[in-house]
Amino acid sequence: MIAVIPNDHFDRLERVERVAHRMDRAFRLPFTSIRLGWDSVIGLVPGIGDTLALAPAAWIVNEAREMGAPTILLGRMAGNIAIDWMVGLLPLVGDILDVGYKANTRNARLLRDWLEHRDRIPEAQPVPFVEPTPAPAAAA
Repeated sequence: MIAVIPNDHFDRLERVERVAHRMDRAFRLPFTSIRLGWDSVIGLVPGIGDTLALAPAAWIVNEAREMGAPTILLGRMAGNIAIDWMVGLLPLVGDILDVGYKANTRNARLLRDWLEHRDRIPEAQPVPFVEPTPAPAAAA
């Protein structure tokens, strides 16, 4: 099967993936392979940081909704955001765990998977060869 994503959806998906990258993986901690983004940095602000980081996450879900994503997918995306937000509310431990969860990246991946699955065009399938069965012998 070949995935065909309409141009406008592809452009929107690219924007979603860019925002997700900035929010979750924009920086690398020196001397490690750990990547973090603005979501983790903003989340360090006590009280309001994690709530402020909801805006780009909500934008990603809204883009998915406008592209026609099913309700179940939007629910999964909202669940990822809720987990990320609740974990981020925990002082210090939540900030550390928040670096690893990356809800925006998960949601961008869910959206890409859905778009690729939704727009698949079946390839031509070969017709299986069936050997003809011999006719029964006539009784003499």
